[in-house]
Formats: sequence, C-alpha cells, structure tokens
Amino acid sequence: MIHPTAIIHPKARLDTTVQIGPGAVIDEGVELGADCIIGPHVCLTGLTTIGARNRFHAGCVIGDAPQDFKYDGTPTRLRIGADNVFREHVTVHRSTKNDEETLIGSHNMLMANSHVGHNSRLGDHVILANGVLLGGYAQVGDRAFLGGNCLVHQFTRVGTLAMMQGGAAISQDLPPFTIVHHVNTLCGLNIVGLRRAGVSSADRLELKRLYRALFLSGKNLRAAVAQGEGEFTGARARELLRFVAEVKRGVCMPHTDSVETNEDE
Repeated sequence: MIHPTAIIHPKARLDTTVQIGPGAVIDEGVELGADCIIGPHVCLTGLTTIGARNRFHAGCVIGDAPQDFKYDGTPTRLRIGADNVFREHVTVHRSTKNDEETLIGSHNMLMANSHVGHNSRLGDHVILANGVLLGGYAQVGDRAFLGGNCLVHQFTRVGTLAMMQGGAAISQDLPPFTIVHHVNTLCGLNIVGLRRAGVSSADRLELKRLYRALFLSGKNLRAAVAQGEGEFTGARARELLRFVAEVKRGVCMPHTDSVETNEDE
C-alpha cells in the first residue's frame, strides 16, 4: 500500500488502509484517515489532519507554510474533512497562527492548479474549477461553484449555493444563491443550482422577490435589508438577508441598468 520511494516521517499518523504513491512526502505533523489515496509526488506537511477517503492526485502540496510576511515559522494547522478530491498540483496552505486553522469541509472537488490561501474556510460540496485562487481568510459556503480561473480576494466571503462564472473576480462579498460575472457584478440568482439542491419552487420564488428588493429596487441596501426582515420569512430568504446584513467589505451588485437573468418557470 506504500510505494518504497515514498518518504514518511516515523511520527506521522497513518491509518493502515492508506495508499501512498511513488515519491510522496509525508511530514511529522500529518494525520491521515482511513482509505485515503496519496498520488505520486504529493507533499503533505504542517500540523495537518485529514479525514477519511480523501484523494490527492499527482503533485499536490497540502499544509505548507502560508504566503504571509507576518508568519513567524510557528507550527500551524490545516484540517480537512472526508471524501474530498484534490486534483493535480492543488495547493492548500495552513494558518498563520497556531490558535487558528485553515479548514476544508467534506465532499469537495478542488480541480487542477487551484489554490486555497491560509486561514480560508471551505464548506461542504464546494467545487473549485481549474485555476481558482482563494486569498487568505476567504470563506466559501456549502455547494458554491467557482468556475475556471476565478479570483477571490483575501477576507472575501462567497455564500451558500453561489456561483462565479469562469474568469470572474470578487473583492466584495458574493451573496448566497446568486451568480457573479466579470468583477463584483451580480447577474441573477443561481436557479439551476437551487433546483439541483432541492430548494422548493416556493422558496425560489421568495428568493427572486428578495433579490429584486435588495439589488434591483434602487433603495439603499441597509434600508432594503431592514424592510426585507419584516417581509420575508423563509429560511433561505433569511439566510440571504443575514449574509447581506453582516457584510463588512461591501457586497457584489448588478450594474444599475441590469435585469435579472436565469428566470424560473
């Protein structure tokens, strides 16, 4: 199960079912759960805890030091859930301080050459397509989809079931259930994603009404949120309202002459 050319620190903790390919390097602070598959020339380092059934394809570097001038060399943490796929040459950096962690949830797909910066947090069932770059402290909610070569600025949040079209970039928070294109520009609700996630027609229609009230009415956003809190009661709508109310970096918005796309039936 372990290729003879792999280099494994004697203090690394590996489940007996782990498979390790040629040239892989596993450092002292790594813990690997059951049925993980480590491909050729993968490097696992740092204080990195990895759950069951994760697969790391060739050339991944997981748990290396953060790209942060303030980092002082302290051993820091990365925690990964279960059933994730890390394709070729994915990089995930550990946190900058030993009382913090970078966190990857479960059932995620990180495609080739994508990068997760230090202290970032990914939820569950997230897809990062090829070349996606997440800056430090970025947050990505459950079931978000980030298309090829998308850029997420440090400290920026991507909400649940949000979608970034290929090549998009954000430096402001992307609300749940919405789609962004170009730079910080909303272009409607992620109706297809909502349907696939089993969100009911009634909830989708309520989100459509709320999207229009928040982003297309021309009202001050804080005033629109305050008004929406008295009008919208569904759990999905409340999640969108809460996310927007907590924005600190600013929020992605449509162009002033935009109309909503991805209409529901």
